[in-house]
Amino acid sequence: MQRTSNAPSRVPASAPPEIPPVKPASLPKANIDGVGTFWDMLAFRLIFVIFCTGAGFHFKPFGLNGLYGAIAGFVFSLSVILFELRLRKASLRRLIGAAVGSILGILGAYLISLIFTHTTIPVSTRSFFSLGVFLVMTYIGLVLGANKGDMLNLQAFGGVFGSERSLRHSVKLLDTSVIIDGRVADIADALFLDGTIIIPQFVLRELQLVADSADPLKRQRGRRGLEVLQRIQKMTHLDVQIAEDDFANIADVDMKLIELAKRYDAKVVTNDFNLNKVATLQGIEIMNVNLLANALKPVVLPGETMRVFILREGKEYNQGVAYLDDGTMVVVDGARKMINKTIDISVTSVHQTTAGKMIFGRFDDRGEQGPRSVPVTEAPHGTRTAETGGERPRPLYPEGRS
Repeated sequence: MQRTSNAPSRVPASAPPEIPPVKPASLPKANIDGVGTFWDMLAFRLIFVIFCTGAGFHFKPFGLNGLYGAIAGFVFSLSVILFELRLRKASLRRLIGAAVGSILGILGAYLISLIFTHTTIPVSTRSFFSLGVFLVMTYIGLVLGANKGDMLNLQAFGGVFGSERSLRHSVKLLDTSVIIDGRVADIADALFLDGTIIIPQFVLRELQLVADSADPLKRQRGRRGLEVLQRIQKMTHLDVQIAEDDFANIADVDMKLIELAKRYDAKVVTNDFNLNKVATLQGIEIMNVNLLANALKPVVLPGETMRVFILREGKEYNQGVAYLDDGTMVVVDGARKMINKTIDISVTSVHQTTAGKMIFGRFDDRGEQGPRSVPVTEAPHGTRTAETGGERPRPLYPEGRS
């Protein structure tokens, strides 16, 4: 997909004066298909509305005259179109569940109506009860089937429902810790999180308890989590849903999340290390925000030079500890006496741990007096000499030494 920008394109200095015109970005295939589908559906709906309106005008239902019959047919067609638009948002599993539930409800209503035929109930009363049972059973079957349709495992049918397989990973469950953390909202705002976001009811209760805590720090964290949820709900590219499912026999919230992820075949978005391990052992896919943050940290290679601020003393002899802006710890050998100073170090190694990256470097204290406390002048052939003192000239190293 090509992208156009209003910024001027970069042209090399030797480019010819005549530049070929920039071709307009072509619409992606998905957009073209979408426009065609829109006009096709609009034509079908107009034909359906005209047909229903004409049928109402011709047949005159409920003893109405031609004009009121046409209005009744028009209103009926609009209600059907609105119902169809609502069904387009439902998943395939919900549609299958609703269809199966309604069929079972109709079958049950038919069996019950057979019982009424063998009674001495008057025909008018018996017809009323038969129609009432039919409507009730169909409604209950439709609603319950749609609600329980998410529990269907369409993967057991192989490739028959292959398109539904792509929607499998679009369902995510949010953990309490990642909601309070708040970075998930930034990730979603950057369009790195899409699909259906499910927020369990027990997570909302836990978040409410934190927001109502007597501890000011916990109360602030809970209110921040509620603000993050409000921000996520306003994002138009996300389908945020509240899951009423609960597991009364499970007290731990993490285990409830795992069971709910199994039920909805969803991923769990969290930054809890323990939940990450337990869910992975049970085959649940995890989206860890901390792992994403570590992956986005700038890459530092051994031998490169960094400028850091030594904050405190390290555990080992003559070590100093610094931190980057993203929280990465930098352990510097030979920097113990440089605490509360900004120095240039040479990176020796980079270690990836479960808590994040750790950078190890070395500070050359022999170059401390030259560039920091004593003015220097450039000497020929890339050497430095001090204006004061009789120090022998030494080579000029770029930024630091490895």
